Amino acid sequence: MNTYTIYDEFITLGKLLKEAAIIETGGAAKHFLATNDVLYNGEFENRRGKKLFDGDVLEFPGFGLKINIVAATAEEIAEHQAELDEEARVKAIVKKINADNRKTETRQKSAANNKEQYFKRKTSKPKFPGSK
Repeated sequence: MNTYTIYDEFITLGKLLKEAAIIETGGAAKHFLATNDVLYNGEFENRRGKKLFDGDVLEFPGFGLKINIVAATAEEIAEHQAELDEEARVKAIVKKINADNRKTETRQKSAANNKEQYFKRKTSKPKFPGSK
């Protein structure tokens, strides 16, 4: 039997399927539940929004898989929150770097474009009346 630790009060069946890598996307949950048997505490379940709590058991007879839902300890919750905070910090840094790079690229493109237009004017041949 596999165990899955939840860090909140509950997790939905669709989200658990995705996080446990049983399905690839959240949108695939509806199709998966329609085509496969899933037992929730011994009863058939096909609602992807079904809330799963601590102590619940999921069985997938077609895969020979059984998952026990377990609530996280206070220490695990603190560690998980620290990981989420670090992920948010890194995302903010990457977002700032990308914004700075876009500003630099825009300035460089605009300077290069101005330079091109300047030289086009300088090197263009004079036009005389009546010439084509």
